Amino acid sequence: MITSGFGNFEKLRIESYKDEKYSQNQKLPGIFHALINPETYTTRHRIEFCDTQAPGRSMPVLKFNKVLAQEISFDFLFDSTGVAEAASIAGLSNPAVAPKAKAITDQINDFNKRVLHYEGEIHRPYHLKIYWGTLLFKGVLTSIDIEYKLFNTDGSPMRAIAKCGFKGTIDEDLVLRIEKKSSPDVTHERVMKESDRLDLMTKNIYNDQQYIQQVAEFNRLDSFRNIKPGTKIYFPSIEK
Repeated sequence: MITSGFGNFEKLRIESYKDEKYSQNQKLPGIFHALINPETYTTRHRIEFCDTQAPGRSMPVLKFNKVLAQEISFDFLFDSTGVAEAASIAGLSNPAVAPKAKAITDQINDFNKRVLHYEGEIHRPYHLKIYWGTLLFKGVLTSIDIEYKLFNTDGSPMRAIAKCGFKGTIDEDLVLRIEKKSSPDVTHERVMKESDRLDLMTKNIYNDQQYIQQVAEFNRLDSFRNIKPGTKIYFPSIEK
C-alpha cells in the first residue's frame, strides 16, 4: 500500500518468479510498481473450434478443440521528467519541484529484466504475478510495444508507454483437478491406492467395467486383484 497526499491507494505491482509454482524461494528480489495505475486494462477469452465442411454442404460443422489461455493487456507509463512520479506519490500541487527521475532507458531496462529477460538458469523468461485491487493474474509476458514521446533537445526520450500483453498460465496439477477428465477417448494414468479396485476405476473412467480385461492386458497384469499400492495403471483410449 502506498500513501499519497490524497490518502491511501494501491499501485499495480508485478512479481517475478523462476518456477511455475510461484514458490517464495524462487521469487526475484524487489517488486515492479507501476508509476501511475493504468486507466483501463483489457481481458480476452477465446475458444477454438475446428470447422469441417463436407462436399456439398453449405455450412461447416464446428467441433470444439480447446479453450485458449486467458489474455490481458496493460499500458505502463515511464517518465523521466519526475513530474508524473512526484504527482503520483506525493500529490504535489506544484509538480515543477519534482525530483529528477531515472533515465527512460534505465527504467525500461529495469522493467525488461523482470518481465522480458531470458533467464539462463530456467531457460525461459520469468513467470509473473500481477496484482491490482481484486485482480490477481498469473502468467507470462507475450508482447511488448514501446512508444517513445516527449524528447530532450539531444533526442533522448523523456517519456514512454509500454503496451504489454500477457497470457495466463495455470499449474498442470490444478488443470487436472479442475477438468476432472473422465473421457474414454483419452489415455489416463492412475496410481493405485490401497483402497482402490481396478473394476471400479475402470467403470469410473469408461462408465462400464466390461473393459477391465483390456485394461489388465494393456498393463500386463496377472490378476485384477491384489495390485500393489503405488503401481501405475494406464487406462488406454478405447473405441466403443
